[in-house]
Amino acid sequence: MAHHTDEMDRAVLPDVPFPRGAGILLGLGLGGFFDGVVLHQILQWHHMLSDGGFPPNTLRNLEINVLADGLFHATTYVFTAAGLFLLWQTSRRAHLRWSAKLLFGSILMGFGIFNLVEGLVDHQLLGIHHVNELVDPAYWIWWDLGFLAWGALMLWFGRKLYADGRRESDGAAP
Repeated sequence: MAHHTDEMDRAVLPDVPFPRGAGILLGLGLGGFFDGVVLHQILQWHHMLSDGGFPPNTLRNLEINVLADGLFHATTYVFTAAGLFLLWQTSRRAHLRWSAKLLFGSILMGFGIFNLVEGLVDHQLLGIHHVNELVDPAYWIWWDLGFLAWGALMLWFGRKLYADGRRESDGAAP
């Protein structure tokens, strides 16, 4: 029976870079799930269309918002499933030496991107809802800006963590 060592296997199989896109897609999905589950359902601060012509003050408007929230959640499932698929495709290859910082950094990047895009598009450009619609409307902008700052901070920290992970993975002993 032949004896295989890590050195022999690494000589035959090239290193496989971490699939950053998989982590970003997972972060987009997790960011969407957090927004939908925590802000829409648990805290009930807003719904997808609650300031876009369908305030949840009638049963019909609430039904429209719940449908829009469901479609939003379906999109987060697609992001998450695509991220898992890409991660699985890459991880099926042998001899991967990845720092956990690559995964968590790329997930934070995706979560931050979600907050920035959702905050800019839905809250500011389209105005279909705001982060916390239970407070006086004069304060909505501060909640929206806090959401954007939180997203920017996650994106920044995720990029830093990812870069640290790259250095660790690149410097891993064969």
